[in-house]
Amino acid sequence: MTSGLLRRVATLPFMLLAVASLIFAIMHALPGSMIESLSAQFVSDAQRVRLMAGLGLDQPLWRQYLVYLNSLAHFDFGISAQTGKSVATMIGETLPVTMEMAGASFVVMTVCGLGAALIAVHAADGPADVAIRLLSIILSTLPWFWLGLVLIMIFSLWLGWLPSFGRLPPSIDYRPVTNFVMIDAVILGRPDLIGPWISHLVLPSLTVGLTSSGVVMRLVRSEILATMKKEFVLTARMKGIGANRIFLRHILRNAAVGIMTVLGAQFGAMLGGSVVAEVVFGYPGIGRMLVRAIESRDYLTVQGAGIAIAALYILVNFMTDLACLYANPRLRDGVWS
Repeated sequence: MTSGLLRRVATLPFMLLAVASLIFAIMHALPGSMIESLSAQFVSDAQRVRLMAGLGLDQPLWRQYLVYLNSLAHFDFGISAQTGKSVATMIGETLPVTMEMAGASFVVMTVCGLGAALIAVHAADGPADVAIRLLSIILSTLPWFWLGLVLIMIFSLWLGWLPSFGRLPPSIDYRPVTNFVMIDAVILGRPDLIGPWISHLVLPSLTVGLTSSGVVMRLVRSEILATMKKEFVLTARMKGIGANRIFLRHILRNAAVGIMTVLGAQFGAMLGGSVVAEVVFGYPGIGRMLVRAIESRDYLTVQGAGIAIAALYILVNFMTDLACLYANPRLRDGVWS
């Protein structure tokens, strides 16, 4: 198992290399350039030439690619052409914000998705099951931005219960230490940060979590129902074991691998949803930074943000694999040996 684990870990840098190369190729294939987006600030050709030389854009594409890989190998993401700040610093400021939203969205997705799936299994082929299957289809096909706008209209504009923009009210003086609000509230002794932060987090996390929960409802329901038909479940029933014990110790335990795989896969979808939600709600995460950088063709910022998001996604999938192995040790021989 140890050698298999080491081989799996060894593949992670190559996955990041593939992602970095793909992002580099896509950004340079897009129409327009960073120079054009900044051209209004420069009036002479000499200034444009100096800018291109400073950014390395006057070099052949293959040389730019090698310089880019060399910088990544030294964990140097460069300087943003738009803000003049280190891209690594910008990632450090925005990635915790996105991780907070992704974590809250994951909780919403898990609670709603698993809860509805268990209700559907209990009422299989009944009215509640049909209603939940219909709801799962609706939620999984709703556009993120549309649901976000509907939630803003209802809970912010009509009812006035929740804020619709930003991470914290402008009136609150917040100087981050880790940029995780909950952690900073403890470190700084600022419990006044928690309430406003949660109120600003509710609508974005509901937008991402509810749309992702539709897929969880459907797939988890199917996984549990398929497990209930296995021979070991029928054998347990013939032995007279109680229904609750069979469900908890036999059905759920054996369906756990499929359930965790669904949840882990949906985390990647939630990262995509977080990008949309951050734009809709003005949430200052890495997704919003990525969209702005793409619009301005800020190559280094796009590449750095894309790699950070990909690294987070790869890490979550790796942790999902480990959780699956813990839940079902029989997988170790086939996957990790």
